[in-house]
Amino acid sequence: MNSPEIQLVMSDIDGTILNDQHFVDEKLSKNIQRLKERKIPFVLASARSPLGMFPLAEKLVLGSNPIVCYNGALILEGTKNSHRIIKEHLVEQEEAKWVLEEIKKYFPQVSINLYSGKQWLVDKRDKWVDIEAAITNETPREQNLQTLLLEEYIPVHKLLLVEETEVIQALYKFLQKLELKNSSFYLSKDNYLELTSKKVSKERALNEIAKHYGVSLAHTMAIGDNFNDIPMLALAGLGVAMSNAPQKVKESANAVTYSNNEHGVSQAIENYVFKDTY
Repeated sequence: MNSPEIQLVMSDIDGTILNDQHFVDEKLSKNIQRLKERKIPFVLASARSPLGMFPLAEKLVLGSNPIVCYNGALILEGTKNSHRIIKEHLVEQEEAKWVLEEIKKYFPQVSINLYSGKQWLVDKRDKWVDIEAAITNETPREQNLQTLLLEEYIPVHKLLLVEETEVIQALYKFLQKLELKNSSFYLSKDNYLELTSKKVSKERALNEIAKHYGVSLAHTMAIGDNFNDIPMLALAGLGVAMSNAPQKVKESANAVTYSNNEHGVSQAIENYVFKDTY
């Protein structure tokens, strides 16, 4: 296929640069260094928090490249110890309070996770929190979230709601009836429901990152594996889906690379960015 000259690469993390054992594609660091030599930024974009992303950015030696956290609710530039906010989109405090109140009333068994900047706050430690902590290597702080939101202002970048699939599916239908004006929610897994500002999407984040670097969208490449990556893949000059992605995701992309267990991101970079050297 004829692909555009790539000047910016944005990539998802889980199921994309990480294999099924949550290890980074070992070929990727070398390719990122080659991108640096060509002054082509490589930007990570994920639903993860900053603390779940900075270690990966360090491992890949991305330097001060921006990281897109919470699917674009928070975009930071810099390093773990020294960074600044490029862009953020917050959940309105009143809507966050309302959602928490309704969940506590009708779905008290649901595990509620509130993300604010680098903070991960939970009502209590439960099996779902332990599973998420094991995946991200983060440690949450226990806090009465309703009391916290009532007593002080705290920036809310994301609410993550977790339980068994049938409970989360019922909660998803229930929240649709609330008709939130400024917040949106989506299923990131069958039993993971995420709530953010309506302004949050990887598509918008790609646009914001492209403007930050002064790069035309036509010269961007986006790589992903899941349904929330579809708008980003469609917007990019070249959208590349992983072969482990669902069929609908593959159909939204311009190309399909190898799976996350077969160095798929590295293969995409070699095929479409360094195509003139192979």
